[in-house]
Amino acid sequence: MYQWMFFEQYSHEPYIAVARFIQYYLGMPDDRLDEYKAIHIKGYKALDLMEHALKKSAFLVGEQFTLADIALFAYTHVAHQGGFDLKNYPSIQQWLANVEQQNGFVAMMD
Repeated sequence: MYQWMFFEQYSHEPYIAVARFIQYYLGMPDDRLDEYKAIHIKGYKALDLMEHALKKSAFLVGEQFTLADIALFAYTHVAHQGGFDLKNYPSIQQWLANVEQQNGFVAMMD
């Protein structure tokens, strides 16, 4: 589980969340466009890694819902607000649905 927590902090959040900030909250200012394009490359690499792992199990750490899923759900479920298209990530899409189906799930405000 800890590897996913580190992944979230160093390989996911810096790209998925920052792209979202630039697009959704800043409105794509010209002085951040180069950064936005560069972080998309690394953001898609992070999504590729998640997709690969989620092809093997319902959750990030096997078949059991863990804190790793909660941590990575936060920005992944709003990745589209940063320009990331999840249509080619069916395992991530299923995982998002799996997380949302957990007992006690409360949707976050966008």
